[in-house]
Amino acid sequence: MGDDDEFDVTRDGSRRTRWRGLVGVSVVRLWKRTVRTRSSRVVATVGAVALTIALLVVVTGVALGLAGGGAVDDTDADVQIVPEESGALSAVDGVEGPRLGETNERAESMRSSDDVDHASPVLVEPVKLESAGDDRPETVLLVGVVPDDEPRTVGGLPTDALEPGDPHYANGSYDGSREGQIVLSEAAAERLEAETDDELTVGGSQLPENASAPTVTATAVEEAGDGDDETPVALVHLSELQALSGADNDQLADQVLIWGDTDAAESAAADEYPDAAIESHDGTDPSALFGDGLAFATSLLAFVVGIAICASFVATTAGMSVTEDRRTLAVLEAVGYPTRSRLSIVAVSTLLTTLGGALVGIVLGVGGIYAVNAVASATVAPGAVAVVHPILVPYALAVALVSGLVAIPYPLAVAARTSVLEEVGR
Repeated sequence: MGDDDEFDVTRDGSRRTRWRGLVGVSVVRLWKRTVRTRSSRVVATVGAVALTIALLVVVTGVALGLAGGGAVDDTDADVQIVPEESGALSAVDGVEGPRLGETNERAESMRSSDDVDHASPVLVEPVKLESAGDDRPETVLLVGVVPDDEPRTVGGLPTDALEPGDPHYANGSYDGSREGQIVLSEAAAERLEAETDDELTVGGSQLPENASAPTVTATAVEEAGDGDDETPVALVHLSELQALSGADNDQLADQVLIWGDTDAAESAAADEYPDAAIESHDGTDPSALFGDGLAFATSLLAFVVGIAICASFVATTAGMSVTEDRRTLAVLEAVGYPTRSRLSIVAVSTLLTTLGGALVGIVLGVGGIYAVNAVASATVAPGAVAVVHPILVPYALAVALVSGLVAIPYPLAVAARTSVLEEVGR
């Protein structure tokens, strides 16, 4: 029987039926190899892919945290003003990045613009606080804001638990009365073992020499936005945090938030800060990676390394699996499966194994992000340093798919050299 007369599954039936059959054969073949004792190659491939994808997810989550600012960037403001080339390092490891100046005065000017409902500078500082009867200060990420009469969200917390206004600013003299209020997230309250109406004292090295430690009273304990239960964040009045951190000399802030009509807010922002970055704010945006050099370099390195390692493992283990399974491929050739169909089965089996490992890796990676945040929060950082975003799932699957496509030529080359006569002669 010549090649032209053999049963060709690529010609009989519709293309959909043909591919359904090939995928079915691939799944059954892969399942039998997995449940048999000779499943070490499949397990090795899935494990290698899972670990690589898990590392990719964790590193990309950290990059998103660097670019997006994490929990402190959770706000319902319509427009955000930040310094050019600003990053989130100050929120992650205490390193001060570029800041905006004269923010109190300029925010007041923006509040007077038409169609602008409110504008508030936002200052973020890690500060050590201790509750009454506890001599162990704990680091909390304080977010300084200027609240108004409307309920708003900054740092994932509602501002309406603070008294409206910022009297301590006193037109730039910083000698007005202190409100001494603080709104705690559940994570911050748990870390400080504090409740509503508890008094907290500022501790650590932030206090000027011979200065008495200021106190604040917890006016509320709130659940942080987006269900963030890891970052110990709290809201206070802006000028009080500026005075505490030394940012009062130049009225410094990390950003300015504006509520109101987007066009009017952007126009007011451009008038006051023509050289700053002005953007509509809608939470953690993966595109922010392209605007942050460190975050982009981190994610790009993880992408390249992930594909290289994943493709190498898949190619090696899949090639070994095909070598061990040559007799099965020879049987398929003997019953009429042409070369193209046999190679398709090998390719589909390789991709299914890779995608299976990717699914396991996504689960491990999300768990790894929570573990990294827990360790960072308990040691070097005041809060979460990595972000879990829905885009990580299709991104990880795409990386695994590309890795599988890069790896496929080697097992296909091994399978193409399989001959019925050679296998029968063994």
